[in-house]
Amino acid sequence: MSSAFHFESLVWDWPIAIYLFLIGVSAGMTTIAVILKRRVLGGEASRDGVIKATAIIAPLSVIVGLTILIFHLTRPWTFWYLMIFYSPTSVMSLGVMLFQIYMMVLIVWLAVLFRSEIASVIDQRFKAFGWINGILSTCVRLEKVLEPLMIFLAVALGAYTGFLLSALKTYPMLNNPVLPVLFLFSGISSGAAAAVLFSITWFKQPVNSPSIHFVHQLEKPVVLFELFLLLALFVGLFFGGGQKEVSAIAAIGGGFWSNIFWFGVIGLGILLPLVMNMVCSQRVQHSKGYIITVSGMGLCGVLLLRFFILYAGQMTVA
Repeated sequence: MSSAFHFESLVWDWPIAIYLFLIGVSAGMTTIAVILKRRVLGGEASRDGVIKATAIIAPLSVIVGLTILIFHLTRPWTFWYLMIFYSPTSVMSLGVMLFQIYMMVLIVWLAVLFRSEIASVIDQRFKAFGWINGILSTCVRLEKVLEPLMIFLAVALGAYTGFLLSALKTYPMLNNPVLPVLFLFSGISSGAAAAVLFSITWFKQPVNSPSIHFVHQLEKPVVLFELFLLLALFVGLFFGGGQKEVSAIAAIGGGFWSNIFWFGVIGLGILLPLVMNMVCSQRVQHSKGYIITVSGMGLCGVLLLRFFILYAGQMTVA
């Protein structure tokens, strides 16, 4: 196990895996929340537990993820240079630009969504800041533009985590065009799991509510497509020959990370929830314990996928 986490070709280690996981959760939750608001909830969205969970977890996970990344850098106190000086040829620089735009639009969208609650708090306790209500009233007119923009930025952010790894050209498993799409859909999968888990536990969202039903309906095809993308990733590596084939065999052909992939990512994160969905009765599936268990397994599976891709992908050099 020690050699699985420490080997000569390792450049990025476990904090990067957690960073990639948190960013994927934020992007996935935001994507689902916007679609849920437009298709199901409408004007009552701010009262829903899934939306409330997104309002907390989506920005918080980005903040925590970026904090981990900043302090993991060699010179963390100079990170602010990236926030001012942009380079179109740097994946990291483009990512920082995307983070800034994403966070600004997310905060504005959430403020518009919860404008009634914000106005009530300002009128009761912070009357000196009444001008904020006027700004929010103006932003309401932009809501139809904000929502598609928010989906675009969330999708771009989810895919960016894959592009960040695929920029490591010396690693054949990571330098793969399937990776951004895989990270996008696994991020949506983790976002769905997090939305259901936190809405039920924190905000007491009923398990039979329309929003929970919608997220479940969306989650199954996303997980199946995630499984297809994993298949496409390794089939492409096997038929790529040379070091690509070597990287695939090293990753899933045996050893610590192979066990993480087969038992953790595929078994715990994908197949077991699908099997449980097929064999369990509707009464069991609509119980709080079942939903929390399945959501927890989904989150664990995506987190293990990030660790697997990061570490197994760096074991073989071109």
